Amino acid sequence: MQMWVTFFSGFLLFRGLPRHTFGLVQSKLFPFYFHISMGCAFINFCILFPQHAWAQLTFWETSQVWLTSHYFQQLCLLFLSLTLATINARWLEHRTTAAMWALQTMEKKQGLGGEVPGRHQGPDLYRQLREQDPKYSALRQIFFRYHGLSSICNLGCLLSNGLCLAGLALNLRSL
Repeated sequence: MQMWVTFFSGFLLFRGLPRHTFGLVQSKLFPFYFHISMGCAFINFCILFPQHAWAQLTFWETSQVWLTSHYFQQLCLLFLSLTLATINARWLEHRTTAAMWALQTMEKKQGLGGEVPGRHQGPDLYRQLREQDPKYSALRQIFFRYHGLSSICNLGCLLSNGLCLAGLALNLRSL
């Protein structure tokens, strides 16, 4: 799911839908995507966490085992994925979508948003709007800041889950 949403669906939708329709679709899909990612990371973390018998070990022994074990690395990767997915689902998505709606409201007043990106020829009307309206320009910067942070969190989740899966696959015999 993460590979599809990150590398394929967004680009396909962006190239095939009018700009504001693309934003509407993303605003409906992303909350589910981020919450599903968060839920899967939580379930994986909860499954892995009790897999190690440390009740018999002292604190010192437990810390030594943790710091040198494959198990600890997997647990850290899953915790990172859970943290990044939670940030995306509970904080960044709401702010990104709110900024997008505000941008779309301003663009609609100018008659923009119905075109499919990459197919418009002529003067860049969005650039002209940015140059003419400092409020629009500032709002666009806010949107791209949140969108960029969300993208980084999503890529972090994808990378940590990929490394976790690779680690599990490489150590199947020891499970």
